Amino acid sequence: MITSSYTAFFKELARNNNKEWFHANKKRYENEVKAPFLDLLDNLLPNLTEWDDRILPDAKKAMFRINKDVRFSKDKTPYHNILKAGFSPNGKKSILPGYYLGIDATSIHVGGGLFMLRPPELALVRNHIAKDIVALTKIVEASSFTQNFGRLKGEKSKRLDKSLLPAAEKTNLIYNKQFYAMAEFPLEPFYNSDELGGEILNHFKAIKPLNTYLSQAFDLS
Repeated sequence: MITSSYTAFFKELARNNNKEWFHANKKRYENEVKAPFLDLLDNLLPNLTEWDDRILPDAKKAMFRINKDVRFSKDKTPYHNILKAGFSPNGKKSILPGYYLGIDATSIHVGGGLFMLRPPELALVRNHIAKDIVALTKIVEASSFTQNFGRLKGEKSKRLDKSLLPAAEKTNLIYNKQFYAMAEFPLEPFYNSDELGGEILNHFKAIKPLNTYLSQAFDLS
């Protein structure tokens, strides 16, 4: 279970984001942060793999590294101040829609959908929306979605292919370059709690219809 020790570690890391401090506190990280986070992922995976058997049933493969890639970043601190996991068909770096979990010192971030779309995949999604606007509208306006996430999020393009302009008159969501939902809630009420996994799964269930819809854009069979 995640405890106040998880929060304490990340608060201290924020003040001491360097390799010397991290190596000196490596056992704390392994026992009080990484281990309970992986246990949480293990509890989530049976449901997720039941929803989609292409999701890998391996918590370690779902978890992102705490080490940062600083090659192209102005911020050269070596560690993330959050643990993150991604659950997508064929792996966390898949182009297909999936589920996201991040837990930092004070907050739980739960989301899903499509975050990173290259132009070919974006074209597939937009063409799919153009063919079935009503289904997407029902999903993002459903009470289960709006109560958990508010609205569908994502950066928008300023221009569209002319063939998509008729669809744009019916929904401005087709301008999106990303199609995702994200919620944030406090971690402290879930210290030492068996209810955290259930709360996360409730959010994932609210995203599931969106992921199913977006996945259809990639089904070219």
